[in-house]
Amino acid sequence: MQAGSEAKAPPTTTSHVHQELLQLVGFRVGSEEFGLDILRVQEIIRLQELTRVPNSPDFMAGVANLRGRVIPVVSLRKCFGLADCDHDKKTRIVVVELNGNVIGFIVDSVSEVLRIPADSIEPPPRLAKVEREYVSGVGNLNDRLLILLDVDRLMTQSAPEALQAPAS
Repeated sequence: MQAGSEAKAPPTTTSHVHQELLQLVGFRVGSEEFGLDILRVQEIIRLQELTRVPNSPDFMAGVANLRGRVIPVVSLRKCFGLADCDHDKKTRIVVVELNGNVIGFIVDSVSEVLRIPADSIEPPPRLAKVEREYVSGVGNLNDRLLILLDVDRLMTQSAPEALQAPAS
């Protein structure tokens, strides 16, 4: 061997030092696992008693009192066309800020904060428009598929007027 030829190291696949990681709040709705950008989430609270607003869209579960502020609460099960189920001790409301408004989403459970490499996100599959209009991508995390929820599209396409909390 020539001098210097043995100094070359084989290329490694562990050069993820500067790889962008997305931090997501992981939650379940039905049998699917979803992720929501952690920067969008203000807080996660236990399900509380909701007041149903007459003539509101079906997916609106009602309004809740969050420290003196009335916020609309949406059932993600209804948004996704899933049957209602009994709420249990795992049921949570994920509170997000959306276009200057605070809104809550009822989810079946919240699992954890997930860190997923940005380059592991694939575009949503080309299925029926309804099935992918709220999905910004699908992440592969340790052989688990995580659906990235686009709350902006979810609410602006469903009913933008539903974002407005009732006047107090």
